[in-house]
Amino acid sequence: MKRNTKLALGAAGAVLLLAVATAVLISVDSRAWRGKQDKAAAAAVATAVTAPPDTSKILAGMQEVLAGYRKIIVLFADEKTLGVNERAMANQVGQGLFHENRERVAALEAQMAALAASGNAQRFDAMAGLLDYIESDKSLFDADRLAFRELLRSLQAAVAADSSLPAIKLHKRIGEDLDALQEIERNYEKEIRLVFGRFEPRAIELKRERWEDYVASLKKLYTRAQILKDFGVVMPYPAPKAPTRKAKGEEEGEVFGYSLPPKTVVLTFDDGPHGVYTAEIAAILKQYGAPAIFFQVGSNLGTVGADGKTKLGPRAEVSRKLLEAGHTLANHSMTHAQLSKLKGDGLKSEVMGTDELLKAVDARRSPLFRFPYGARNDEGLDLLSGAQLRSVMWNIDSLDWADPVPSSIVERVLRTVEKEGHGIILFHDIHERTVKALPAILDRLVAEGYQFANWDGNGFSVAKGAAAAPAPVAANPGYSDSWAVVIGIDDYAHWPKLQYAVRDARAIRETLVQRFGFSAEHVLSLENREATRAGILAAFNDKLARSGMKKNDRLFVFFAGHGATRQLTSGRDLGYIIPADSDPNKLATDAVPMTELQNIAESVTAKHVLFVMDACYSGLGLTRGAGTGNFLRDNAKRLGRQMLTAGGADQLVADGGPNGHSVFTWTLLQAMAGKADLNGDGLITATELAAYVAPAVSAVSRQTPAFGSLPGSEGGDFVFALPVEAEFLSAQTSQLSVDAIALNSKLDATRPPAPATAAAPAAADSPAALPVSATVVVKDLQGGEQKIVTPLAVPSSARQLAQRANDRGLQLYKEKNYAEAEAQFTEALKLRPDFALAANNLGFVYFKQDKFKEAARWFENTVKMDPSRAIAYLNLGDAHAKAGDGEKAKKAFRAYLELAPTGPGAGHAKQELEKS
Repeated sequence: MKRNTKLALGAAGAVLLLAVATAVLISVDSRAWRGKQDKAAAAAVATAVTAPPDTSKILAGMQEVLAGYRKIIVLFADEKTLGVNERAMANQVGQGLFHENRERVAALEAQMAALAASGNAQRFDAMAGLLDYIESDKSLFDADRLAFRELLRSLQAAVAADSSLPAIKLHKRIGEDLDALQEIERNYEKEIRLVFGRFEPRAIELKRERWEDYVASLKKLYTRAQILKDFGVVMPYPAPKAPTRKAKGEEEGEVFGYSLPPKTVVLTFDDGPHGVYTAEIAAILKQYGAPAIFFQVGSNLGTVGADGKTKLGPRAEVSRKLLEAGHTLANHSMTHAQLSKLKGDGLKSEVMGTDELLKAVDARRSPLFRFPYGARNDEGLDLLSGAQLRSVMWNIDSLDWADPVPSSIVERVLRTVEKEGHGIILFHDIHERTVKALPAILDRLVAEGYQFANWDGNGFSVAKGAAAAPAPVAANPGYSDSWAVVIGIDDYAHWPKLQYAVRDARAIRETLVQRFGFSAEHVLSLENREATRAGILAAFNDKLARSGMKKNDRLFVFFAGHGATRQLTSGRDLGYIIPADSDPNKLATDAVPMTELQNIAESVTAKHVLFVMDACYSGLGLTRGAGTGNFLRDNAKRLGRQMLTAGGADQLVADGGPNGHSVFTWTLLQAMAGKADLNGDGLITATELAAYVAPAVSAVSRQTPAFGSLPGSEGGDFVFALPVEAEFLSAQTSQLSVDAIALNSKLDATRPPAPATAAAPAAADSPAALPVSATVVVKDLQGGEQKIVTPLAVPSSARQLAQRANDRGLQLYKEKNYAEAEAQFTEALKLRPDFALAANNLGFVYFKQDKFKEAARWFENTVKMDPSRAIAYLNLGDAHAKAGDGEKAKKAFRAYLELAPTGPGAGHAKQELEKS
């Protein structure tokens, strides 16, 4: 726009009328305040100065006003398409934006008044520069200029007080601009009313032209989801519909569970209440949102006197808490006698005595009865009928009363559930092994889409909206125990010394123990002179052989050191790992050949064995296996013997990776930290490790890692289950070094692309589907090429997916990839709206990007979700302090000190409080 002319209406800018209305409404409440500010500003101003006024703060404030104005428009564009909840949240956030802008405009009006009254000889040139921005900045649409209308009116009023010629010219120019803005407004009265009418009533004659052009351009700058998120709102994915379903055929007679709907189970627990285990089981059920029926033994509840009066014991309180938690209490006889052998009064007292005790606990006791041992006779069934009680049996027996091994109980229940497809599961709440087995069972059932039914007074039904929400537990690969042999050699007697091998081995040991839960006593470590040929073979043939390793265990072997290849007279290559005392001229006798490791692999009793060799050599025949649909179930049935090496013959291991590691081991550590979970199911298989590590190492070094299954393998795949991350981001959270981030960026660039899923792409209001599988070309140990296929993803619940999104966000944060980290924490909150951990972490990502007001909103959300989370109060205090809100900061710091008076941030909180 030229000076001294009216604002021109461009085709793209015709849309911009909306901004003016914001400014109009903002001005209404600010004028009284502005009058006071004018007087104060004028009194504080000095006489004329020669230096040109600095208007950069005013210009920055104007740009903030424009941004708020644009966001309001984007929030309410296409409003008719919004759901009820999203419309309500958009309105709430829009109100917040509107009032924030009103405060900004009031502050700008005071600054402009002070500038006009400053007496600075160059003040009119400075104000003309602000008009240049409004009139002709190329980034503005016509409708954007409406955001500044009330500012222009305020500036015009301030200039009118000056009768000088420059002031008169400027006054006229502002008047012409206001006339042009009025013309823009007339073109978009309808849109302005629709958007801003919610904030203050207006009566406008409607008219319409090219509003869509303007809105489309704003949507390229902002999204409704981002605006809401900046104000502490993430709209969750719609909950799947779970209508009430009642099992047919449950109206009369004994119940076995055969008539329950598909993928519906009833959890039942007999023989309690126990003084310890019943409460622990109830806590687990609460985490999964799963109801259960507790068949209780009367003698555990109290006694019934000869006069029929009941006296409850201390365990009756356990039963009351079960009822309060939504579970069902049922009758399991008085003394757990075999009722099929009783008659008459003895039989009646076993049944009716417990019924009276249950009524004494709470009249809401159910009419359900379970015969101890399932042993019943006709007299017992007739007695139940007369007492209006019903016999409940089962069709899925955990055998937890007999099986002492939790993993075996898990396997039995899941196998039977898969066979039956539905039914009543029998557990006992008096065994610790049941407590240990239950989370893994519920985790799998929820992931595979099972629902949990409860007694509703007439039959078994799944309550509407009662889809189970499991606790964020790691997927269970089903191993009974874990073992490892970790070898690192820097100090060779006859070979060149190395720098990083021992450090690599120690890092792997630490990862196995601290991240993946390997018992430290089960990790055999050999370093330098301990790792002689005799010492290495003894670790496998003697120590492991006497360790108590079982068939359902896993063994991980890591070697960092020299490797060598010798060509046999047959022309075949044979690879060796080099012990600390090996003579280069005596490979056949001093080194450990791959054939020896193959023999070791075949002799150990573990189900799955993985050798990872940070050494370069070639020479070992390989076989290959393929994945199937139900990975964990099928994988548990097959032996696995696999090997991943750092490179082939005539290649050197690339040292000089971050943190004093070789490139191969650094990449392996990143893979084990979660980057190798290529299908996003929380499990890292050996195949996924190879699919991530091999291309990545090849891309950043001259090594070509090789992978394959050893002869004798039955296609099993070694599995790591990623642990659940529980770190709340804070100022104490460490991030990777610059060189580590740079290398990780190169490694991730080679990550296998996510293949198309079997289903259609997910919509914006539904979670993304997990990828199916990926095919990657890697070397085998003979130097040839092979294609490996990653396994299909194990089914996961929304709660598990939320946890994994949070965990990926943590990893991205530590790599300072804030945009991707924000996206992952947002995904976690869409999947689980009450996820305090993800809310805090999203807030801290905002904090690291100096978006302190937005950060404070998410820290406030965190403490609403989890009021006892001390670190969130510390983060909240820092955010308020950075945003300039000292009073709120002090309140947050005090709350932190009340919760964690000796916590790691206590000193910092006290220092901040002392500043005020």
